[in-house]
Amino acid sequence: MRKNIIIDTDPGHDDVLAIMLLVKSNLFKIRGITTVAGNSDIQNVTNNAKFVIELLQKDIPLYSGSRKPLKRKLVKAVVHGKNGLAGIKEIKKESLNNLAVEKIIEVVRNNPNKISLVILGPETNIAKAFLKDKELPNLIKEIIVMGGALNVPGNKSRVAEFNIFVDPEAAEIVFNSKVKKVIVPLDVCNDIYFKLKDFNKLKGTKLYKPLSLMMKEFLKGITKDEGVERILVYDALAAYYLINPKAFLLEKADVRIETKGKFTSGMTVIEARKKAKKDFNVYIVKKIDRKKFLKDFIDILKS
Repeated sequence: MRKNIIIDTDPGHDDVLAIMLLVKSNLFKIRGITTVAGNSDIQNVTNNAKFVIELLQKDIPLYSGSRKPLKRKLVKAVVHGKNGLAGIKEIKKESLNNLAVEKIIEVVRNNPNKISLVILGPETNIAKAFLKDKELPNLIKEIIVMGGALNVPGNKSRVAEFNIFVDPEAAEIVFNSKVKKVIVPLDVCNDIYFKLKDFNKLKGTKLYKPLSLMMKEFLKGITKDEGVERILVYDALAAYYLINPKAFLLEKADVRIETKGKFTSGMTVIEARKKAKKDFNVYIVKKIDRKKFLKDFIDILKS
């Protein structure tokens, strides 16, 4: 039995890696890909999602979603280039249907307790769905979130990871919901990366050329913006959790989202005091088997 999933995403180079991993694994029935403004504007990220679907030669429903955060102006990423997928020049314009929130609710309602949501961007679409349908969190099997920085610096501010920073009000709604949530924070993402030469293992496949073009530009963006000369794969790690959860070490935690701080907006604040009363609301990923991930990633994309 293949797991039923919805991928909520803002492609983005690492989002592309995550989508490829989930599709090529053949382990999932992908009920839809929903897009959200984040890494780039809603038009670009929807174009990019369609590009990946066509590259993989799959028929996956695509629903465009939120153009901006719940209460804020959109802050776009810089590491992905002007179109959100630097390295790929010819990307066709895709029509926007604005159905993401409606379809998330519909698919979950029609498949109660069977849908896993993979959230790879700002959580705006999910928060809107929860606000529109108060019972929805009780009908979702689980949510896997790439987001947050607990005990490491942020990658968008001093303390905030990009996805949470863009729409902290949406993240607050999702984090405070009762659905099971697995959080993949920067703490573990920073330790798992590719080098350009690693993608040479995909030579002979149709993915090699486009991935090489994308990853060269992604590496430039990360190096320039973050001062790190490595290809961080962020969202692909969240995708991998669904493929091989045994490679992950989880820990229950009490994590809240800061929405008001001048310097701390978007911060994921963990209750780490030993004697403090904790209201556990998430599972955080503490460790990932790096060697297993790197091997499985290449093997799955070569398949």
